[in-house]
Amino acid sequence: MTKLVNIGFGNIINADKIVTMVTPDSAPSKRLVQTAKEEGRIIDATQGRRTRAVIVMDSGNVVLSSLLPDTIAGRLNSMTETEARHEA
Repeated sequence: MTKLVNIGFGNIINADKIVTMVTPDSAPSKRLVQTAKEEGRIIDATQGRRTRAVIVMDSGNVVLSSLLPDTIAGRLNSMTETEARHEA
């Protein structure tokens, strides 16, 4: 079953397709975002707010979110815990 996670402002992505989440502060993250913009692989889900998480998908797309990676990870973890309770 497809797991979806809210990354802010009603934007939802497939949790199974997430490769990594990083903060946008480091130089490698900035280069990753710039390259994705140039290649048309960027998805901006910040609604004009400050980017606080850079999410790399298995398709090569890069998703920008205004939520912190910790917040998104917490949502993913709570989904996993809920599934575990339903299976037990």
